[in-house]
Amino acid sequence: MDVMPLLLLVAGSAAVAAAGRRTPVPAPLLLVAVGLAVSYLPGVPDYTLDPHIVLPLLLPPLLYTAGTESSYLDLRAQLRPVALLSVGYVLFATFVVGWAAYVIVPGLPLTAALVLGAVVAPPDAVAATAVARRVGLPNRITTILQGESLVNDATAITAYKVALAAAVGEGATWAGGIGEFLIAAVGGVGVGLVLMVPLHWLRTRLKEPLLQNTLSLLIPFVAYAVAEQVHASGVLAVVVVALYLGHRAWEVDFATRLQEDAVWKMVAFVLESAVFALIGLQLPVVLKGLGEYEGIDAAWYALAVFLVVVAARFVWSYPATFLPRLSARVRAREENPTWKQPFVIAWAGMRGVVSLAIAFSVPLTLPGGEPFPERNLILFLTFTTVIGTLVVQGVTLPPLIRLLKFPSHDVRAETLAEANAQAQASRAAEQRLDALLTDERNALPGPLAERLRTVLERRRNAVWERLGQVNPVTGENVDDTYRRLSREMISAERDVFVKLRDGRYIDDEMLRTLLRRLDLEEAAAYRETA
Repeated sequence: MDVMPLLLLVAGSAAVAAAGRRTPVPAPLLLVAVGLAVSYLPGVPDYTLDPHIVLPLLLPPLLYTAGTESSYLDLRAQLRPVALLSVGYVLFATFVVGWAAYVIVPGLPLTAALVLGAVVAPPDAVAATAVARRVGLPNRITTILQGESLVNDATAITAYKVALAAAVGEGATWAGGIGEFLIAAVGGVGVGLVLMVPLHWLRTRLKEPLLQNTLSLLIPFVAYAVAEQVHASGVLAVVVVALYLGHRAWEVDFATRLQEDAVWKMVAFVLESAVFALIGLQLPVVLKGLGEYEGIDAAWYALAVFLVVVAARFVWSYPATFLPRLSARVRAREENPTWKQPFVIAWAGMRGVVSLAIAFSVPLTLPGGEPFPERNLILFLTFTTVIGTLVVQGVTLPPLIRLLKFPSHDVRAETLAEANAQAQASRAAEQRLDALLTDERNALPGPLAERLRTVLERRRNAVWERLGQVNPVTGENVDDTYRRLSREMISAERDVFVKLRDGRYIDDEMLRTLLRRLDLEEAAAYRETA
């Protein structure tokens, strides 16, 4: 097996993503554009998306990291809009896009058109998460989009299986399709509920952070594989487990959390970069065999399907937002939305690699040996829809957010809430320390006990200082200045340790011990604020 194309893909996509962080162009769009350009360079191999790799190997870790970073409580509070988008909208888009394609494309069977509708129906989890992080959407909208993207793949994959069964003549019925959907959904949630508690128990019983993080890397694949083995939704199983483990992450020791955060950030960065690059690299593969639909006809069909996909989301979003408010209970419980929220939710429906992976899983032939009707056209229309939504909506979404002037985060109110929480926690910690020091088994020299109190006092005061104290020269608040000076001091210590090692006064093992101690001090003194 030639691993060089894979290494080039990972290294190249990571380099482009890193460059994208230094440009105004969102990294996902830059990756797609570079992938499109590179796909036509001489000697570049065909990177064909294999659904047997993308769905079981790429989708679970991406869903898992998105799930653990999501808020179970926020998702529960937004359950209705999330369900309406992740289930209702996906089924609506499947039928609307399928019927439109059947009408627009001469000779396209309705069953094949519905396959296309199911393929392009779900907005992508990777795209939604990447854009939400980039543009700084309001919390409620971000929660709805992330919640939708966590669940809608399960709906789309089930709808695709039903439409495919009808297309290949396996006698799929409405009742059978609904039954299959319910089995997949209930089964996936059930598998997640069964696995989440023992997996969490195992994580908390393993004492080595290295073992705990190894288990963390295996969890999404285990949940997905177990669910798929019993013909349930692997997507929902991964999401349920991820939400539970993310909600209970505080029960794992600090070393595991620090390592796990770094590991999953790296995994998500590499996979997201590779996924968007792969989308652009699909163009030569998709164009091969397009045949009679090459030229102006193919471009017209692509534009028409893209417009229907975008319009269908608007048609669904506004009624799904405002019709529930006919209920007095909903009006009493929720704030009155404006036209802006559903507009942004509709415009943020970008498609991604899952749609392409499902499209590539369409069989080449029917059971009788005949070619699957218009398979290459389905691949082409899926590709152009994915590219169109990523480029058109992805490029325009940030300026749209600015144009609509959503209320920005109230930094002062958030800092005040953080300060109040820290004050309550500090009082509890101080009371606990006083109680412990009364026991002679916990006797400490006076300076060490005072140091504990000093550290606690600094944590308590740091948040309050951010509310108003700013250095008039540097523009830093007191907390930022403290972190900067602390890092400068630690850097000076680190330089001395290295010089002592180079002069053979200490060996490398002692150097690593001393540097790790400094690293922990720096981690305690410096928090990432981005």
